[in-house]
Amino acid sequence: MKQTKNPVYRKRLFFHRVGMALSVGAMSVGLIALLWILATLLINGFSALNVLIFTGDTPAPGSDGGGLRNAIFGTLMMVGLSTAVSTPIGILAGIYLAEYGEENKVAQVTRFVTDIMLSAPSIVIGLFVYALYVAKVQHFSGYAGSIALSLIAIPVVVRTTDNMLKLVPNSLLEAAYALGAPRWKVSVMVRLRAVKAGVMTGVLLAVARVAGETAPLLFTALNNQFFSADMNQPLANLPVVIYQFAMSPYDNWRELAWGGALIVTFSVLALNILSRTVFAQKAPK
Repeated sequence: MKQTKNPVYRKRLFFHRVGMALSVGAMSVGLIALLWILATLLINGFSALNVLIFTGDTPAPGSDGGGLRNAIFGTLMMVGLSTAVSTPIGILAGIYLAEYGEENKVAQVTRFVTDIMLSAPSIVIGLFVYALYVAKVQHFSGYAGSIALSLIAIPVVVRTTDNMLKLVPNSLLEAAYALGAPRWKVSVMVRLRAVKAGVMTGVLLAVARVAGETAPLLFTALNNQFFSADMNQPLANLPVVIYQFAMSPYDNWRELAWGGALIVTFSVLALNILSRTVFAQKAPK
């Protein structure tokens, strides 16, 4: 009772309640917008899902039917290649930063550049690959798209690996050194193995990050109306197909765009759930 009569306490309680009310209000606005987007996507996306969307190729303008088989296949090819490239590079770079990050300037510069690339707009990376590769070979290709996606995924894997390796207790490393193990073997066989689940989580998050990227593919892989497995030619992919079909005047194309958006959303959701369940790992104590 005495505290409720204290003017200082009452003032603090008032501001606390105002802050909580504003926080809850902001959270409610965000949740309402998110649920609205998800509801719209589910309603329009499920109505577009059928067997043909997975077996047919993108239709010609104004035609009925068709599907997204070529776009799905092209996305899987580019994301798969970018994952195969970014995973070893990102893990090795993360090991280097964790082992030597406090000992030389090169590692500190590398960490700084990695942090910049994490926040760099993807369209800038697409333009960079366009100027560096596409303009030289004078044609769009799946390889160019994979390079752009790799440049986006590598910083995610690097920072995740670096942060996870720092969680390994020094006592474990000292025990390995005491047995006479060289530093490289301790890094790979002891330190990396102790946090392999966390590193795999970073890889899956990187894949989820690049799976829905549209901007860099507009300048690198572009699109292909037909089914193609030639990575040296323009390659169909879901993000660009969704972008082009969503703005088209054809109802069939817009319906396919909703179906493609739902496929991408569920794929990213599945990767996030996988990274937080199958590969979930608590920090070592």
